[in-house]
Amino acid sequence: MKKLDESSIIKIFQSKLGNKKFVSEDVEILNLGKTKIIAKTDTLVESTDIPSKMRLVDAARKSIVACVSDFAAKGVKPQYGIISVNLPKTLSRSKIAEIAEGFKKACDEYDISILGGDTNEGKEIVFNVCIFGKSGDIVNRKGSKKGDLIFATGPFGYTSVGLNMLLGKGKGKESFVKKAIKSVVKPKPKLKFGLKNKKYFSASMDSSDGLSTTLNEMSKQSKKKFVINNIPSMRDLEHYAKSQKFNLDTLIFHGGEEYEFVFTTSSKYRQMIKKNARLLKTPIIEIGYVTSGKGVFIQKNASFIRLKDLGWKHFR
Repeated sequence: MKKLDESSIIKIFQSKLGNKKFVSEDVEILNLGKTKIIAKTDTLVESTDIPSKMRLVDAARKSIVACVSDFAAKGVKPQYGIISVNLPKTLSRSKIAEIAEGFKKACDEYDISILGGDTNEGKEIVFNVCIFGKSGDIVNRKGSKKGDLIFATGPFGYTSVGLNMLLGKGKGKESFVKKAIKSVVKPKPKLKFGLKNKKYFSASMDSSDGLSTTLNEMSKQSKKKFVINNIPSMRDLEHYAKSQKFNLDTLIFHGGEEYEFVFTTSSKYRQMIKKNARLLKTPIIEIGYVTSGKGVFIQKNASFIRLKDLGWKHFR
C-alpha cells in the first residue's frame, strides 16, 4: 500500500468535508455578518517539535509565535486566542507553571488575549493554538506579478544549525552557538513590519516550512517564475558551513523553522519598504525577481539551477 503524504491526507479530509476548491493559504477567512474574521491554528508536539534541551517556557511561547508568524505575513494583527493542551499526568506543578509563563510571554509580546481552551491528559505534551483577528483583507500567496522584486525578512539558515546543536550534533564558537540556538528557541516574527507594509505587498507567505517550500508555493499560485539572485545568508553562517562541510544552500533553503516571511512587491515601492525596515529595525533582504514562466531558479553567474521544494513535509 502506498504511504500517504501530507497533501494526500489533506485531500481526503477535503473530499469528506466538501471543500474541493481549497487553495492553500497561511490563514483561514470567514465572515460573521459584516465582520471578516482571520483565523490560524497550529500544533506543537513534544516528540517532533520540542528538542530535549528546549525549555518548556520557550516551547509554549513558540506555539503561539507560530501562528503570529502567519498573521505577520498576511498583514493582520492577532487579537484573541484559544489554547488546548495535552499533558502527561506525571508533569509537575512547576513544569505546568513554566508552560503557562511561556503562553503569557507570547501574549504580552504580541498583545493577544486568551479566551479559553481545553485541557487533556495524554502520553506527551501537545499544544494546539488557534489565533483570531479581523481585517478587511489579507495579502494572498498568489499575487506576484512579472517585474516584481522578491524580498525576505531574515536571514536564513541558523535554525538548521541551531537544531543540530540542541540535539548535540554540532559545535562552534560560543557566540555563534548562542545565536543559532536562539534562532530556534526564541523566534521573533516581524509582525510590525507586516502590518506597516501590507499595502505594498503583491504576495506574501510565512517561511516556517522552509524557504524552498515558500518560494515554490508562491511561484505555483502566482503562475510566475521566481529567480533568486541573492542568497539570504550571513558571513558567520557561510564560514561555519564551510568549516563543518555543510551544504550552505541546504541550510538556507530547506531548513525551515525561521518564522520569517517572503514577499513580492513592485520595484516602485523598494525605497519605501527599505525605509520602513530601517525605522522598525527589521532586517530585510532583496533576494530576486519575478518573471514569466514557472518554477523557482537560483541564478549563479550565467547558470540557472532549479530549486526544488525540499522543505519540511509531515509524513515524508
